[in-house]
Amino acid sequence: MFQSSLQKRRVQNGWAMYDWANSVYSLVITSTIFPVYYNSVTKSAEGSDLVDFFGFEMINTVLYSYSISFSFLLIALISPLLSGIADTGGKKLEFMKFFCYLGSISCIGLFFFEGDNLEWGILCSVMASVGYAGSIVFYNAYLPEISEENEYDLLSAKGFSLGYIGSVILLVVNLMMIQKPEWFFIADDGVAARLSFLVTGLWWAGFAQITFRVLPKNPFGKRITTQILYKGYNEIRSVWNEVKKMKVMNKFLPAFFFYSMGVQTVMYLAASFGDKELGLPGDQLILTVLIIQFVAIGGSYFFAYLSKKFGNKVSLMIMVFIWIVICGAAYFVYSLYEFYALAFVVGLVMGGIQSLSRSTFSKLIPKTTTDHASYFSFYDVTEKLAIVIGTFSYGVIEQLTGSMRNSSLSLGIFFIVGLGFLTLVTIPKSDLSTKNAN
Repeated sequence: MFQSSLQKRRVQNGWAMYDWANSVYSLVITSTIFPVYYNSVTKSAEGSDLVDFFGFEMINTVLYSYSISFSFLLIALISPLLSGIADTGGKKLEFMKFFCYLGSISCIGLFFFEGDNLEWGILCSVMASVGYAGSIVFYNAYLPEISEENEYDLLSAKGFSLGYIGSVILLVVNLMMIQKPEWFFIADDGVAARLSFLVTGLWWAGFAQITFRVLPKNPFGKRITTQILYKGYNEIRSVWNEVKKMKVMNKFLPAFFFYSMGVQTVMYLAASFGDKELGLPGDQLILTVLIIQFVAIGGSYFFAYLSKKFGNKVSLMIMVFIWIVICGAAYFVYSLYEFYALAFVVGLVMGGIQSLSRSTFSKLIPKTTTDHASYFSFYDVTEKLAIVIGTFSYGVIEQLTGSMRNSSLSLGIFFIVGLGFLTLVTIPKSDLSTKNAN
């Protein structure tokens, strides 16, 4: 595929830059500014957190949890078909662009959300989530096509690290706009928050052009067929039959499914927890997430290094165990500095577990296949369904008990089950030629 090592490095760097482009959505929209802004504008003047959504009354944070759950249910239903079509027709890059632009335009649409148009805000946040998740399906599928197996861990970590760095840069700028709107000739912090959504969409689409310019359009030379829709389903069915025969894959995917329920739910709802349970102001919540981002950069590389010395399984088990401790500790956190300390530990394992999970799965895909998008659809659907169940459970428990602390504690159960499945996984440390024999 590559004519020179320079060209290969250029493509790999361009691929990793998509993390730089789209991670601003994860940080600004899902993790920091939007959840805080959403809680603020959906709370009544009397302090009530009940909202009316298409005639249904519910707690604002519960609605937000459900909206996240719905968006990932939607993408979980369509991503197997899309990834099958992408590999069959050689349209991976086109689909990646479509979802990227859907997500970025939806972020821009959040600029017009002011609280009284709740349905519009939820619609845009759901579509942004679909755009983000959809583009990741095709982005991840490029990893085994543009790199060798011994490069997966570090290249995956490089992507996540670039994402953390880029998103932190934009978040700091947005935080300055919110804290000092007069410096930017902005009326107030509410307008500044909405402008941050607009800038996020532009950043996402703009920097994605670097990636789109260098990624191969059709790396295996496939042609579009007249029965592409049928073949898309057929590819998914074929890959599913193959996956069922792979004993290592059959053990790794359930482990990934359960611990992802916890990891992804924490990512999406940590800011809401700090806002509602601890009453932290927006700037302190954003600072907390900044701590997570900076620590996550080092965490990605540290656990990539650990996996090189002791294997992926050991590294993953260590991180999942730390996540169990985090869930238990969250129940007893009441002060700002306790929250900061917990954020530090979350950052340490958040980047590492995402990066290492992606690279581990890449190692389990048969070397003979060219249908990487179809294989990665299983990985992504597993993750998306985990988010659906995790965020929905989080919302249900809060609705039933009236406390997000109980919801956070319950996440520990998912990690415990995931750790149990991980103990059954056998991933050879050095000789991966027999990776699907166990």
